[in-house]
Amino acid sequence: MKFRDCLQSLGVLSDLTEFFFLDLPTREEKEAIWNIYRDQFDIDGNQRMPDDNNWTGAEIKACCRLSTLLDVPLAQAAQNVVPIAVTAAENIERLRNWASGRCLSAQQPGIYQALDGKSGSRRKVNRDSSRN
Repeated sequence: MKFRDCLQSLGVLSDLTEFFFLDLPTREEKEAIWNIYRDQFDIDGNQRMPDDNNWTGAEIKACCRLSTLLDVPLAQAAQNVVPIAVTAAENIERLRNWASGRCLSAQQPGIYQALDGKSGSRRKVNRDSSRN
């Protein structure tokens, strides 16, 4: 018996027909993620925050981890973090385009839609790796 069939037989799952799209975190979501990982890695919340434009939660965690491991400020640790939104910008843009109008938004009620008639991107992706 497949896992999905087991869930259906338990009444946990009816029809799995919805697809959710989770874009890069918003500023508010990133602030919450920073708070979680600064607490987890015991990092002073008063130090200068790095430019986290286009970062995911995993990259925020990596920055905090590096800061702790290397015993350097977050801004310095950030120089060793390259956002996936930079390294795979074309793939992310293609995924956003595909998701627009097809998937439910995981971040707000309703269907995920591309903004400004372009892709689903809510922010510009800076492909200049020197601005990590």
